[in-house]
Amino acid sequence: MFLSALQKQNPRLIDSAIALWQAGKILPDTYVIDVDQVLENGKKLVACAKQHSLSLYIMGKQFGRNPYLCRELLKLGFDGIVAVDYKEARQYYRHHLPVAHVGHLVQCPTMMLQQIIKNKPQVMTVYSLEKAAQISQVAQKLNITQPIMLKICTPQDIFYQGQESGFLLTELPDTLKKINALANIRVVGVTHFPCLLADLSTNSPDGITTTPNFNSLLQAANILQNNQCELTQINAPSLTCCASIPLLKNGGATHAEPGHALAGTIPINQNGEQPEKVAMLYLSEISHHFDQHSYCFGGGYYPRGHLENALVGQTLQPSKMLPFEVGNIDYHLVLDGIFPIGAPVVMCFRTQIFVTRSDVALISHDSNGNPELIGIFDSQGNARESALC
Repeated sequence: MFLSALQKQNPRLIDSAIALWQAGKILPDTYVIDVDQVLENGKKLVACAKQHSLSLYIMGKQFGRNPYLCRELLKLGFDGIVAVDYKEARQYYRHHLPVAHVGHLVQCPTMMLQQIIKNKPQVMTVYSLEKAAQISQVAQKLNITQPIMLKICTPQDIFYQGQESGFLLTELPDTLKKINALANIRVVGVTHFPCLLADLSTNSPDGITTTPNFNSLLQAANILQNNQCELTQINAPSLTCCASIPLLKNGGATHAEPGHALAGTIPINQNGEQPEKVAMLYLSEISHHFDQHSYCFGGGYYPRGHLENALVGQTLQPSKMLPFEVGNIDYHLVLDGIFPIGAPVVMCFRTQIFVTRSDVALISHDSNGNPELIGIFDSQGNARESALC
């Protein structure tokens, strides 16, 4: 999906990944991340957000909840980190990183509420009265007033399977009254997902279109304001990037959560024309041959990744990836053609590293452009001594 953009925007990353693989410092099934480029992308996002008075939370799940990257990105001026689920929050707490937003897309389980509220997130998202009541009860015991954000929805909105949730817009005034009656919580905002999507088939600016969810979000904000709610957050996640920030701000959003933009792997960057440059690739190695095809080591396949092409060997010979059945385990990925066993394979596609079993190699470059390995991590952000252990 992003292979041509990688070759156009960051060809050095390809050479560096292969060099580290040749030196035995990284193994197949490794995502190689160019930290220097991630930080450059981060600087562009922060500058664009400041220009449009929009606040940004770092969405780190795409690059494997990596504490090193999150810490470096926070230095650039991001407003905090968002934890998409409670396990991500737990990971950041282990590294003493500030979780600004927690609870969306996944609610906080009952037994973690005390830990999370003690860490005083800027906001917790809720989408049930029962969860709001639980947060209230724990916040009372801790003598903390916890700001919360309501996730909302309408029957016309878009949901990914398994993510269906939210307070119905028609019931929002009554919901607000019930939540306002609870002690030690305060409604400060609304959120929804996805608020933006890529639509390269339209004539929309930069191939970005708003979803019905964004309109529902703005309607919910009006309802809260009309009910004397001190609204400080209208959080509109999905496809947050330099191209979409003006659209979000003009539409009325106050907060957004860039993830893929930090790695340059936003759908509208397939041709390598966005300010954010590709900063990540997937490296594998030819394992064996079968039925006139080459098999490379897997582990990092993401079903929505649109993986189509690969570069093989020192000469970076192009090859087509054969379709992969979503229901299968990606022990291997299959390439069209026969390539030498042990040859490196470079791919670049949309991913969510945290749902893979891959290694993550963070690299930088010295003044001469030579690659330096910062560290090896697992897909959940835990450091490893080396690729071999």
